[in-house]
Amino acid sequence: MSVAATTFKPPSITLRRPRIRAHAQRLVLCGYVLSAVALTWRLWADPAGRAQVGDAQDVTLFAWFMRYEATAVAHAHLPALVTAAMNPPQGVSLMWNTSLLLPGVLLAPVTLLAGPQVTLTTVLTLGFAGSAAALFWVLRRWGASMAAAALGGAVYGFSPALLNSGLGHYHLQFAVLPPLIIDALLRLLTGRGRAALSGAWLGVLAAAQLYTGEELLTDTAMAAVVLTVALVASHPRAVRDRARGWAFGMGMSILMFLTLCGRALWQQFEGPLREHYVAHTTHYTSYLSAHPFVFVTPPGDLLLHTAGSAATAAGYPAHLPEYLAYLGWPLLAVLVVAAVWGWRDPRIRICAVTFAALELLSLGDAYHGLPVLSELIPDRLAILADGAAAGLLAFALDRARAAATARATAGPEPGPPWGHLATAAAVLAVLPLIPLPYQTAPVASVPGGWAAAFARLRLAPDARVLVVPIPYSKFTQAMRWQASAGAPGTLIGGFFLGPNQNGTAKVSPGPATADALDLDPLWAGRRPEARRSLAQLRADLESWRPAAVALVLRRHSRVRQVLTRLLGPPSFRSGRVLVWRR
Repeated sequence: MSVAATTFKPPSITLRRPRIRAHAQRLVLCGYVLSAVALTWRLWADPAGRAQVGDAQDVTLFAWFMRYEATAVAHAHLPALVTAAMNPPQGVSLMWNTSLLLPGVLLAPVTLLAGPQVTLTTVLTLGFAGSAAALFWVLRRWGASMAAAALGGAVYGFSPALLNSGLGHYHLQFAVLPPLIIDALLRLLTGRGRAALSGAWLGVLAAAQLYTGEELLTDTAMAAVVLTVALVASHPRAVRDRARGWAFGMGMSILMFLTLCGRALWQQFEGPLREHYVAHTTHYTSYLSAHPFVFVTPPGDLLLHTAGSAATAAGYPAHLPEYLAYLGWPLLAVLVVAAVWGWRDPRIRICAVTFAALELLSLGDAYHGLPVLSELIPDRLAILADGAAAGLLAFALDRARAAATARATAGPEPGPPWGHLATAAAVLAVLPLIPLPYQTAPVASVPGGWAAAFARLRLAPDARVLVVPIPYSKFTQAMRWQASAGAPGTLIGGFFLGPNQNGTAKVSPGPATADALDLDPLWAGRRPEARRSLAQLRADLESWRPAAVALVLRRHSRVRQVLTRLLGPPSFRSGRVLVWRR
C-alpha cells in the first residue's frame, strides 16, 4: 500500500453537510428569483415603456412618487413628508398616501438613470422573490426542513394575494418585511437571543415597514396580536416566566420605532394635512371584504382556471387587485387535515389558529364598527393569512415525513411510502396557485414637445403649472408625463388621498377635480360630467396662480376653444403642447 493511500482521509460528513445545505439554499433562492423574472418577463422586455394591465391609475401614482423621491435624493436631501409638487397650494402628505418611501429612496439611482417605471418593475420583481425568500429563511430558522421551507416560501411569495396586489398596489405586494417582523416578535416572546437586541431589531423592522407601506404594517400588527394570543394560550406558564424580558424587549422596540418614525407620525396625525377618523360604512366594508366564493374560485391570471371562474373573478365588485383570498379547494382541504392531525405540534397549532383568525377577519363583518379596526381594508389580511397557511403547510409536511420515517424504521418490513405521499399531496395542493406572467400594456408616452416646452418656459421648481387634461383619479396622464420627463416641477391637481374641507379623507379633493370633471371629458371628446362657467374656472385660476397653463392637443378635442376664451391666445406651441404663459 502506498503512502498516499495510507495518509488519505475521506472528507468529513459534518463538513460536507453545511456545504450541501448552503448550495441547496442558493438553489432555492435562485429558483425564487427566476420565478419572479418569469412572472414579470413581459415587463422586463421593455421595462421603461410597459406596465402590468389591471390598475393603470395606481401604477401612475406610484411612478409619480418614485420620481418625486428620486428628485429629492438628487438634490441631496430626503423627500419632504408634505409636498406641494402636486396639488398646490395645499399639497400632499406622503404619510397618508402609498408613497413607498423607503424603496423609492433606496432605488432613487435606478429612477434617475432609467426612469420610474423601471424602478416599479424592480420593486415588483424583488417583492415576489424577496417575500418568498424572507418566509423561507424564517421557516428554516424555526426548524422547517429545506424542502418544506422552500415550498412554504413559494406559497407565500407567489400567492394569488401578492400576484393580484402587484397589479398596482406595490405597497402591499412588497411583503418582504412581515415575516421578519413576526420572526423578531417570536424570538422576543420565546426568549431566544437577548431581549434588548431582539426588541431593537423589531423596532427597526417595524419602522422600515412603516416607510414601505403603513397599511401592511397595521395588518402585520393584527396578525402579530393573533399569533401572540395563540402562543400565550398554548404555553401560558413559559410566556409568564419570560414576561419581564419580553416587556423590556417590547419597550426597546417601541423606543427604537418612535426614534425612527416619531417625526413622521407627528406630521401625519398632527400636521397641516391630518385626516379625521371616519369609520367605513357597511357598504364600503362589504365591498372590500373577502367574499366566500373567492377562496375557491380561481381568477384568470392563474395557470389552472376555467372560463367561468375567470369571468366570475373579472366581475368581482372590488376588481381584480382586491381579489386576494383565493387558495383553492385542494390546499384548503390539506390545511384542515394538517391542522387536525398535527394539532399537538405547537408550531402547527399556532399557524392554524392565526390562519383561521385572519381569514375570518378578512370577511369584514367580524369587526365592523370597532374603532381603528374599521379603518382596515379587510380583504388585504389575506396576505398575512397566506403566510400563516404557508407555515402550517411546511411544518405539517415535515411532521408527516418524520412520522413516516419513524414508522418505516420501526417495522420489520418497509411499509407504504407515506412520506413521499405526503410530499406529493402538498405539492399537488399548491399547483392551483401557479401564476401566469403578467399581461402588459404601454404606459402613456410623453407628448411630443413636452420637454422643449418646459425648457423654453424656464420655470422654477416650485412654479405651479396647470396641465390639461387636469389630473385626478380618472385622468392621470399628466402625472405620468411629469413622472417620466421630470417636468414640470409642480403640478396643479392630481390623483392622491387628502382631507376635504371637513378633514375627511377623500380621493383628489379640491376645486381641481371639479374643473377636471368639466374640461377632461371635453379633452377626450366626450360630454362633460359637470359644467363649470368661465367665471368659476377663472376664479380657480386666480386661487392657484399658475405660472403657465399647458394643453396637450388631441384630435376632436373641444377644450382648446374654452381655454382660449378663458386665457386669450396661447403664448407658443411646442409639438403637441400649447402653452399659455401667465
